Amino acid sequence: MRFVDEYRDADKARALAAEIAALCEPGRQYKFMEVCGGHTHTIYKHGIEDYLPENVSLVHGPGCPVCVIPMGRVDDAIHIARQPDVLMTSFGDMMRVPGSAGNFFDSNAEDTNIRMVYSPLDALKLARQDPDRHVVFMAIGFETTAPSTAMTLLRAEQEGLENFSVFGNHVTIIPAIKAILDSPDLRLDGFLGPGHVSTVIGCRPYEFIARDYGKPVVVAGFEPLDIMQSIYLLLKQLAEGRCEVENQYKRVVPWEGNKTALAAIAKTMELRPYFEWRGLGFISHSALRLRDSYAEFDAERRFDLPGVRVADPKSCQCGEVLKGVLKPWECKVFGTACTPETPIGTCMVSPEGACAAYYNFGRFSRERVKEASRT
Repeated sequence: MRFVDEYRDADKARALAAEIAALCEPGRQYKFMEVCGGHTHTIYKHGIEDYLPENVSLVHGPGCPVCVIPMGRVDDAIHIARQPDVLMTSFGDMMRVPGSAGNFFDSNAEDTNIRMVYSPLDALKLARQDPDRHVVFMAIGFETTAPSTAMTLLRAEQEGLENFSVFGNHVTIIPAIKAILDSPDLRLDGFLGPGHVSTVIGCRPYEFIARDYGKPVVVAGFEPLDIMQSIYLLLKQLAEGRCEVENQYKRVVPWEGNKTALAAIAKTMELRPYFEWRGLGFISHSALRLRDSYAEFDAERRFDLPGVRVADPKSCQCGEVLKGVLKPWECKVFGTACTPETPIGTCMVSPEGACAAYYNFGRFSRERVKEASRT
């Protein structure tokens, strides 16, 4: 397949693996964090860890937008959906995220109306078609999806729709990375920067990681050779004593980001003083809310929300997985009580979640490791 097979060439992967091994300092352990859940799935699905030397390890970060939504926000969304003449809409991967009393599917079984959509514009269309019902879009995601929400708000304002609002849960990647860097639980040697987020914000926002924390960053694409080359670039920086931000994903990511998308976000949204992240707690200025000028489209102002903080189940260790402290299989309920069919935590629900990625693909590499140790 043109422009896909080129990035999945096994011979080139083996050549890169040899170059990576040559850069590794004997006796030194390297640990890199792939911030984005899309990278995690590529790593597990294509067995990239099998190409790396034993002293190079990869850990998952907090870059899965569904995984970081706390249970209390799910409960707030269900509360909105229970109001008279309200239709709540959501992306599909939110439908099975557990709240304190079940997920959106469970709530629908109790007479709420929560519908899956593929785009906020789908929600806007539903509001346009049914003016007697109030349609709410549950907006989630990092800066990747925030522009589509912003453009939808601009369209709703232009059309003068009064029966549409947004329940905003957009989060921002930089404060989360800083929280990881400030955590005493984890030692990292560098970061694979998130490719999708970077198409919007660019590469410049990561410069503080290299400047203030002395950690190299390589913004990476999502094909296997993208990941391999990015690991090579990180090791090359360390071997040469450099610490910079590099853009491996130049074919998609502009250094300064998408200025049109950033302008749409800036016009409609502003930073919250603080926001709760699953596993990371409250992080200041780490999420977006609608500006006062768009208050009429803000579901948080239109509806009286409980806003109760709900603790994660004690058996769930999604927080440690999101911080890179644990690998998914080290969680006590992974693959037993917690599976994609019966998820306890969000990391097992989302297509970008580390636990779902490992459950679907990574267990095969573990089986190969066990088999190799027996022979």
